[in-house]
Amino acid sequence: MKRSDFRFFHRLRVRWAEVDMQKIVFNAHYLMYFDTAVADYWRALALPYEEAMHSLGGDIYAKKATVEFHASARMDERLEVGVKCSKIGNSSMVFTGAIFRDNDLLITCELLYVFADPATQKSKPVPQALRQVLEGYEAGEPVFEVRVGPWSELRDPARRIRTEVFVDEQKVPLEMEWDEADDTALHAVAFNRLGQAVATGRLLPADKGSAKIGRVATHKVLRGSGVGRAVMDALMGAARKRGDREIVLHAQRTAESFYLGLGFAPRGDEFEEAGIPHIEMARPLAK
Repeated sequence: MKRSDFRFFHRLRVRWAEVDMQKIVFNAHYLMYFDTAVADYWRALALPYEEAMHSLGGDIYAKKATVEFHASARMDERLEVGVKCSKIGNSSMVFTGAIFRDNDLLITCELLYVFADPATQKSKPVPQALRQVLEGYEAGEPVFEVRVGPWSELRDPARRIRTEVFVDEQKVPLEMEWDEADDTALHAVAFNRLGQAVATGRLLPADKGSAKIGRVATHKVLRGSGVGRAVMDALMGAARKRGDREIVLHAQRTAESFYLGLGFAPRGDEFEEAGIPHIEMARPLAK
């Protein structure tokens, strides 16, 4: 088995609590590594696991796990765990995994899961929608799409994700979240392949060539997965297309590194909005 057999990798560093006196990883921890990697695999599919399984009318249960040991991992080594869905049966799914240290294969694993009714835990057919998501990802197809449009078209999905993030999670007062600017702004919403809204943002009309992006929200399970970046790219592309020369935004300080990675730079002093520390950030737009 080779690294090139996998599209998805979960990266980790071996910790002290995971090794024995010889600083070799306890065998049982390898299953934990694979389990953690499978959890991140769902994120790579842009699927918030709990909501996705609820919409599919079932859940996934581990049935069988087999592990083959080729070499040992040691204290403080950096490992990569490759995972792929290698087979989908009527109600079962087989995931193949491998742990690498650089190009050295250390461990291989096969995990058998069953799709079942969560109430009875009786197996049921894998939904066609889930089958398509898994097969599409392994074939290299996109796992989400970003739609850009007016509030009249994207209001409902944008409101759902903004309510979850700003109102429910961050406790922003409801009356502060909604304003008249939504009606004139251009909105972007990322949808996964189940049709669930997972990220959103808006672009306000430009003022003397300077436009403002705001209300950028990503499902908490999918932060760092690329969907938020895709929403920002779509909004910046729209601003560039209409001739804006720069983008300005008010970034929560906890998200500052995200915007730095998109080419934004801080401007001015920290301030508060809705009781949350913010910093103004800006970036020029190439013509």
